[in-house]
Amino acid sequence: MTEKDYNDCVRQYADNVYRFILKNLKHEEDARDVVQSAFEKMWRNRAEVEADKCKSFLFTVAYNQMIDHLRKAKRVTLKEEFREDARISYKEVNNAKKILEEALDRLNETQRSLVMLKDYEGYSYEEIGQIMGLSDSQVKVYLHRARLQLKNYLVKPENVI
Repeated sequence: MTEKDYNDCVRQYADNVYRFILKNLKHEEDARDVVQSAFEKMWRNRAEVEADKCKSFLFTVAYNQMIDHLRKAKRVTLKEEFREDARISYKEVNNAKKILEEALDRLNETQRSLVMLKDYEGYSYEEIGQIMGLSDSQVKVYLHRARLQLKNYLVKPENVI
């Protein structure tokens, strides 16, 4: 991969990678860090990366960095103390975006990433398999199960708008 190929890859895929990572991490700074480190790794390995495979390489590295970040975050626990009288409880009005985000949050990391890559970013089963290190049939099965889980959550009476 030449410097020009690298720059073309950055221009073409930076927004897609960032959007994918941000949807999974839900924290802008963390998403920027993950995407930055993915591009950095691609730059360091540019001699081994073929220009026509840069998208797959980039998403694979970003996905793996995101998984590492999530694993590290799970090890860190934060404790917040609240006074009982300071708590406010109310039921928000349901809206589709909030319900969909709650449904996606209920999926595990792999399922959420599959749904985001296929349904939000529009990648093929083959591309998703390359990014996540799964076979095409595994992608299809895991995606089917994730969609069923989403469907079962979304059709609950309390979630219907």
